[in-house]
Amino acid sequence: MSSHLKRISSYITGILENFTLDELVARMSPREGGAQKKVPTGYSEEQMLQRLDSSGLDETDRESLADDTSRSLNEVYSHNIENYIGTLKVPVGLVGPLRVNGLFAQGEFLLPLATTEAALVASCNRGANLITEAGGCTAMLVNEGVSRAPGFIFNNLREAGVFVVWLEGCLEEFKREVKKTTGHGALIDMAVTVEGNHVYLIFEYHTGDASGQNMVTIATEQICTYILQNTPVQPKAWFVEANLSGDKKASFQSYQAVRGKKVAAEVTIPEALIKKYLHTTPAELAEYWRLSAIGGSLSGTIGMQGHYANGLAALYLSCGQDVACVSESAIGTTRLEMTAAGDLYGSVNLPNLMVGTVGGGTSLPSQHACLNIMGLYGENKARALAEVVTALCLAGELSIMGALCSGDFTRAHRVLARKRKRK
Repeated sequence: MSSHLKRISSYITGILENFTLDELVARMSPREGGAQKKVPTGYSEEQMLQRLDSSGLDETDRESLADDTSRSLNEVYSHNIENYIGTLKVPVGLVGPLRVNGLFAQGEFLLPLATTEAALVASCNRGANLITEAGGCTAMLVNEGVSRAPGFIFNNLREAGVFVVWLEGCLEEFKREVKKTTGHGALIDMAVTVEGNHVYLIFEYHTGDASGQNMVTIATEQICTYILQNTPVQPKAWFVEANLSGDKKASFQSYQAVRGKKVAAEVTIPEALIKKYLHTTPAELAEYWRLSAIGGSLSGTIGMQGHYANGLAALYLSCGQDVACVSESAIGTTRLEMTAAGDLYGSVNLPNLMVGTVGGGTSLPSQHACLNIMGLYGENKARALAEVVTALCLAGELSIMGALCSGDFTRAHRVLARKRKRK
């Protein structure tokens, strides 16, 4: 990516005010020898305390990070983190009730959001109350599947072609191999992409109530082992993930298909409620949406939405989800229109929700408690969680766009996000 010469020149001039060119070269040159200080590894309490000793924290900071409660959780967290030294205390706020009329989620939900961004919980809460008073939103899970994409390198295109021909009759055998690794997941489909002497396979799985990242990796490794033992032509090299699955990144492939759970939600809100809660009108909201849709297109965003990542990150953090998956989950499309009766129709479509109600961090004490607030911990709850998450995004979209129309956006951040620090 290029930068304008004037900007580069200004930056270099500023740097050279503090260092000579020789000093800059010396600062950036490799140093001889290894690390002066290594982090102690291991899961015992003694090793945890050694890591804290090596951190250089004073007693106040050390107690903030590793108080008695945090130290007592060393063993509890041993399957979720390495080199454990303590816990962060991220505040959790409650949003709701949010009425969801879904295929799987039914009822009024209270949602725990963990965030340090002032105004976020207040905004989502306003949107949730608005949707609930309007009778709730309709939510529908329309597709699901988690992918992993191994890659194989051959000597030439001819070998790649032989490999692809052999693959044609292997899907059922691959499904049997997957069953050896999991009782909860299943291989449902396979796609093939040939690029020169490279062959990419995209395996798509159902992962039950787990988000499934680890599950599909282990299953794909099992399939690849079978491939290497039976293929008529051996690849020069292979990798369990070749960066074609869309894992932890926004991609058009996932946007147009699915990765995780694809969910849609909609609501129709009377004009009187729009004025009561958002201090604007359906007409103004529809006009703003058209403007923002063009703005999103001009900036090159995938999909068209205001801030899915805000609500997703806060709920993922509180409920033990893989927060890095926000990078792929937070794409989709929001639409606002004025109906013939003068009310507001709003919808959101999210094709990449990576959520689970078992496995990962869901069973950790605080995260387990947050899932229980919604009544969504455990088996047969993941689809409902996906619909609730989508409803939260709809609430967030209505509130932020309403704030931008009414002028409340800046005012809310000035009042809520710039309070004086407590002494």
